[in-house]
Amino acid sequence: MPLVDLEEFRQLLACPRCRSPLTTRPGGFSCAESSCPYHDSPAFPVTGRWPVLVDFDRSVVDRPAAAIALESKKSSRPHRPRGADGLPSPLRRVWKPPNRVAARNIDLLLRSLTGPAPRLLVVGGATVGNGVEAVYRDPRVEVIGFDIVGSPVTQFIADAHRIPLTSASVDAVLVQAVLEHVLDPAAVVAEIHRVLKDDGLVYAETPFLQQVHAGAHDFTRYTASGHRYLFRRFDELAAGHVAGPGTQLLWSIDHTVRGLSRSALAGRSARGLLFWLRALDRLVPPDYALDDASAVYFLGRKRDRGMTAAEIIGYYRGAQPPG
Repeated sequence: MPLVDLEEFRQLLACPRCRSPLTTRPGGFSCAESSCPYHDSPAFPVTGRWPVLVDFDRSVVDRPAAAIALESKKSSRPHRPRGADGLPSPLRRVWKPPNRVAARNIDLLLRSLTGPAPRLLVVGGATVGNGVEAVYRDPRVEVIGFDIVGSPVTQFIADAHRIPLTSASVDAVLVQAVLEHVLDPAAVVAEIHRVLKDDGLVYAETPFLQQVHAGAHDFTRYTASGHRYLFRRFDELAAGHVAGPGTQLLWSIDHTVRGLSRSALAGRSARGLLFWLRALDRLVPPDYALDDASAVYFLGRKRDRGMTAAEIIGYYRGAQPPG
């Protein structure tokens, strides 16, 4: 797994408040700018092996909660997979089938990267996402990952609204099933645009028709057109639906049964029994699927000019007639 050692990109780290360079201090980091509130040492402590590069005064990330999460990661107890990840392989593939759409787009992204050692930033990368495993297997790519908790596949803790990296410092960004969990997706996409080099690539997957997950940390959904406009400062290489009406129907059945039974287990069981409904995704034409998708994706290349309002109205690719 080609995760870059923190010291190899140490010079790319920046203060999340003022974006000035960071200075190494005993026990952590501080901002090099003397007028910054984070100049005092150590403003950004290292907990376990993860520098905590969060501007807590301007973040919904809670300092005590982050510390508890990090302490739990340091626990000596062995990790036990949860949910579908804990099932035997045949059952896991029924409950959580491979994301072939992501795999296809990640392959295109990796083939589009140039240079001997391109850097790819994973935003919200505490776990390896479904269908993006090739990113971590490609020996040519240097992977940098962060999340609001530490994990074996992250090098630092951060809030995506203020990515603690210098501008134009990475060649690609992966943000899968993350933007629904941030308060201001437009600000996060602006940060992604900022840290990307010229002609840098982004791949994003975001829910459209899905019920609330992650409780209080679930905020936003996007239609295909809304998702495209969110990434309006990027040229589109590919876009569409990740999962269609069949998968969306399974979400609805799951949560309807949960509501009737007051039991999450009952909902999950109903979803498991009706897994075959996913086959409907293959039967519904793409234009209809876009109007009823469970999730959508966007693969694009950084540009400076934004998409106009007229352009996004004309962009619509669903099955409904104009007007």
